Amino acid sequence: MTNFDERAKDWDSDPKKVERARTVADAIRKAIPLSREMTALEYGCGTGLLSFALQEELGQITLADTSQGMLDVLAEKISTSDVRNMKPLRLDLSTDPLPDERYAITYSLMTLHHIHNTQDILKKFHALLEPGGYLLVADLDKEDGSFHTDGTTDIHKGFARSELQKQVEAAGFEEIAFFTAYTIKKKIEEKEKFFPVFLMSARKRSGH
Repeated sequence: MTNFDERAKDWDSDPKKVERARTVADAIRKAIPLSREMTALEYGCGTGLLSFALQEELGQITLADTSQGMLDVLAEKISTSDVRNMKPLRLDLSTDPLPDERYAITYSLMTLHHIHNTQDILKKFHALLEPGGYLLVADLDKEDGSFHTDGTTDIHKGFARSELQKQVEAAGFEEIAFFTAYTIKKKIEEKEKFFPVFLMSARKRSGH
């Protein structure tokens, strides 16, 4: 059982996580035009907080995660809320074959820093998008390693925007933009620290 499987049942009871998802959803609305015609993939969806915040403005949403515990909580939430356009999918893009479906928009929240090979995942996101499709990534700005105080094995200590932009360009995206979508406040050793979360938007070229 992974750390995330254990944490799944209590995930939504943290009001800060709920607020973060809603704020990032607002940032996504500002960054790109959403429509009910758009099929979507959320990668690293957890319990689906971000997709629940966006689901009324999108078409069919596939919510993918590697944690079965998170997906079980998500499936329960979908069935009790009577939402018809969301479906969970267990998927690890670092090892599993790419799904056959192609999407108009792919997004992730606080997922990229857990993925070892960033360049590889960005190329896969590119492959999963329809021509002209959008990628939106919300994640931590570069930090000093103090963000994860709960024993989570963390891969990247956030990202420098300029470095991530180069990787996103190398994966074939254009129209890349960053802005600060949210700031996480954490108390660490009696001091309040601030961790900015960027939203990066990028687009796959129309002809590819």
